[in-house]
Amino acid sequence: MRLLDTTTLQLAYFAKEDETPPYAILSHTWGEEEVTFQDLTYNPTQARLKQGYDKIQKACALARKYSFKYIWIDTCCINKESSAELSEAINSMYRYYQNSRVCYAFLSDVDPDEDPRLKHSGSNGVGGLRVVGLCRS
Repeated sequence: MRLLDTTTLQLAYFAKEDETPPYAILSHTWGEEEVTFQDLTYNPTQARLKQGYDKIQKACALARKYSFKYIWIDTCCINKESSAELSEAINSMYRYYQNSRVCYAFLSDVDPDEDPRLKHSGSNGVGGLRVVGLCRS
């Protein structure tokens, strides 16, 4: 399993599930210019220019705010050019979510300062990202 370091925005590989550190996970819809595994690995300068980079930065900032060193984001943590890796990731997706400590939802069509739970809403996330629930303690 690959995880994204929330400080360096570099990918780290963990071969054994029981050696995988605590991590957050991002649930989101894909946009037109998502940052891919290839972008982060081979051309990080170009990755910063894509629209999806802002989403990654905000997800990492939110994860750091809650002391997570790592986050899993499907668009950049899976090498989709490898059919074997893609198949493994698809088959492992439920387990990735289950084993994460928290899931953040990126709601691209919701104002980041809007919180429907509050009468006079204010920000409880970072730029469209929300803490939606703890998966495990």
